[in-house]
Amino acid sequence: MDTASHTVPAGVSRMRLGPQGEMTIGEASARSGVSAKMIRHYESIGLIEAERRANGYRTYTGQDVAVLRFIRHARELAFPLEDVRRLLELWRDRSRTAGDVKRMALAHVEALEAKSAALAAMAASLRHLAQCCAGDDRPDCPIIAELERQD
Repeated sequence: MDTASHTVPAGVSRMRLGPQGEMTIGEASARSGVSAKMIRHYESIGLIEAERRANGYRTYTGQDVAVLRFIRHARELAFPLEDVRRLLELWRDRSRTAGDVKRMALAHVEALEAKSAALAAMAASLRHLAQCCAGDDRPDCPIIAELERQD
């Protein structure tokens, strides 16, 4: 594993388990709050690298858990995976500028606000259709009529 790509910023503790400071994927999952399935996925797309034991099992360190927690927090804020990849690069780069991180965050806020506006418009449209529907035993339904409409 390339240790330069797994440098943990100052202030992040290195948890150690086992004789070589290793933990299983289940232990890393429990400590990070990221499911084993997602850990495997993040490994498959190169967000994290796991060492492999001779028996093929993945092993993780406290450093890896810190990376997984970082990814989890970024995903909780709905950052797309490519942005998470860039944020990880910035996190690891002690020569980064706060301005780079702020620009990414503000661009993401704009995307979230646009998505929120689109969702609000969809909810208003569906609310209007529901108000137009009698909701009785008849088969006529403006909601179905709208869904089957040809553009």
